[in-house]
Amino acid sequence: MRFLDTLNDGESVQEIYFVKTKTSAMTKNGKPYDNLTVQDKTGTMEAKIWTPNSAGIDDFDALDYVEITASVQTFNGAKQLNVSRVRKCVEGEYDQAYYMPVSSKNIDAMYADLIKLIKSVKTVYFRMLLEDFFEKDEEFIKKFKKSSAAKTVHHSYIGGLLEHTLSVANMCNYIASAYEMINRDLLLSAAILHDIAKVKEFSEFPMNDYTDDGQLLGHIVMGYEMVSERIVNIPGFPEKSAAELKHCILSHHGELEFGSPKKPALIEAVALSFADNTDAKLETFKEDINKPSENEWRYSRFIESNIRKTTQS
Repeated sequence: MRFLDTLNDGESVQEIYFVKTKTSAMTKNGKPYDNLTVQDKTGTMEAKIWTPNSAGIDDFDALDYVEITASVQTFNGAKQLNVSRVRKCVEGEYDQAYYMPVSSKNIDAMYADLIKLIKSVKTVYFRMLLEDFFEKDEEFIKKFKKSSAAKTVHHSYIGGLLEHTLSVANMCNYIASAYEMINRDLLLSAAILHDIAKVKEFSEFPMNDYTDDGQLLGHIVMGYEMVSERIVNIPGFPEKSAAELKHCILSHHGELEFGSPKKPALIEAVALSFADNTDAKLETFKEDINKPSENEWRYSRFIESNIRKTTQS
């Protein structure tokens, strides 16, 4: 298997890839061509079919697996495929595990670590709420393990939501140990719950795209609703604690312009917003810096800066 991240400028390749997107367009001279985004587990690459109606180009659509013959070219600093032949593949010719991006970390081990954190929550009603989602709801657990944390920006792979949630929860666990005034159980519960609605915001792979509810409501509002619905079924859940937990979820993006309906008003909400942003930015930096590039420096749109790898001594 020739994975996309191993392809070099000027090389030729004949390999099976997953077609994530396909659109038709016209050149300035009025000639039709096809734009593709092809994918394997290492990432995506743009591809062009300049003669879409010629012999050797099978009929195919987005979400098909195709064997392509192409040359690798660099355009505007990014590698792309100049496709000369396409053959649509049938089931049995490919292993899906090679084509969907998956966390490099063990999903079951990460989930076990998350359960350990849940068990460490001493406040009974917070722990009951967490267990209701992460131990009793089999459908939610299945989706949570498979979901990504974003469409493209960070942790956009199977297991990404779990990896991001565990990272944020671990960060918050440390923060709670360093600042005495923080309510650890509130902060840890909010960290574990803050992105749960991403199981509804994004469709499953291979699409990994925004659902209608994701577009109309977003994961912050839906997460608030999911938590609110479960809290009413826990007898004796204190109203103030419920409001504080929901506030942390509503404010975890930190600023109104970043999609939070409320700005953080509790120290736990501030800590969660910083932990969430830190993990997102560091993961984005890691993903951007590891993308194939002929240049030492490259621009990161999310970081909004030119970045490079640190010199190794």
